[in-house]
Amino acid sequence: MSFLSLPKVELHMHHEGAAPPAFIRGLAAEKNMDISGIFTPDGGYAYRDFWHFLEVYEAATSVLQSPEDFRRLTLAILEESAKQGVVYAESFISPDFCGGRDVVAWKDYLAAIKDAADEAERTMGITLRGIVTCIRHFGGEVAVETAKCAQETAGDWIVGFGMGGDEKAGNQSDFAYAYDMAREAGLQLTTHAGEWNGPDEIREALDALKVQRIGHGVRAIEDNALVERMIEEGTTLEVCPGSNVFLDVYDKLEDHPIAKLRDAGVKVTVSTDDPPFFRTTMTKEYEDLSRVFDWEESDFSDLNNVALEAAFCDADTKARIAKKLETDHV
Repeated sequence: MSFLSLPKVELHMHHEGAAPPAFIRGLAAEKNMDISGIFTPDGGYAYRDFWHFLEVYEAATSVLQSPEDFRRLTLAILEESAKQGVVYAESFISPDFCGGRDVVAWKDYLAAIKDAADEAERTMGITLRGIVTCIRHFGGEVAVETAKCAQETAGDWIVGFGMGGDEKAGNQSDFAYAYDMAREAGLQLTTHAGEWNGPDEIREALDALKVQRIGHGVRAIEDNALVERMIEEGTTLEVCPGSNVFLDVYDKLEDHPIAKLRDAGVKVTVSTDDPPFFRTTMTKEYEDLSRVFDWEESDFSDLNNVALEAAFCDADTKARIAKKLETDHV
C-alpha cells in the first residue's frame, strides 16, 4: 500500500531542521562558507548522537542569514512537504535564528517566511502556520525575549509558542514566565518533553507550562497515572517515531510505544521532526508504521483527524483543511 497520495497533517516540524541538505549546501556555496564537515559522502547531514546533532543543526542554520534566505528556505521545505501529501503543517520557527530575537528584525524575517507560505499555498495547496519556539539550552531569560517576539506577532499566522533544544538543560519550570507571556498573547502552547527525560518531565511541563500538546512525550508510557491524566485532560502528543528510532530513544520501531499509547486512548499524531536529518518523510513514517503495527488507511485518516483537531490554527482554517482530508484522496 502506498500512502503518498493520502492527505496528511503534520504538527511537529522544525523549520531549519527541515532544510534539504542540497539547499543548505547551495546557499553555503553562494556565500563562500565552508560547512562541508556537516555532510556525509552521499550528501546527507552527518552527526554522532543527539547532542552532536544540535551542533550540526546550528552549523547548517549558520548559512541562513537574511529574510530572503528564509523565504527561499520556506519554499524549499513546503515543496518537499507537499510532495508527501501534506496539506497542513505547523513549523517551529525560532527568533534566535531569525534576527537574534530583535523584534524589528524578527518581523522582517517573519514577513518573508509568510510571503513564501502564501505562495506555496497558492501554487502547491499546502497551508503552513508558525509556532514561535524558544531554545531550552539558551535558558529561561533568553526565552522571555523570544516570548516578546511571539507577543508582537501573535495572530492568524503565528498561532503557537513552543520550546525545543536540549531536554537535559534546565527544567520546564524555568520557562514558566515566557509561557505566561505567550498565553496572555492568545497563543496555544506546546513543549518538547518526555523524549530523553522520563515521565516526570512531561508532568512538569503540564503543571508548570500548562501546555495543550507535548512534543514527543513517548516516555509517558512508563507511568500509567500520567497516561490516564493525559487521556483525561485531552493532551495531544506530537509523536515522531522515525526520529525516536534514528536517535536511539528506541532501538527499533517495534519497540516504539506509539501504538500502545494510541490503544490506551491517548491522542497521538505523527510527524517527521527534522526529516532530512533523520532520513524520513511523512510517507515513510506512514509506510513504516503500517508495516510494523498493521495500521491501515483508516488508521492514518483517524490520526490526521486527531492532528487537525489539535492544530493551533483558527476554526475557518480547520474547516478548510477538513474538506481536503475528506476529498483530496482518490
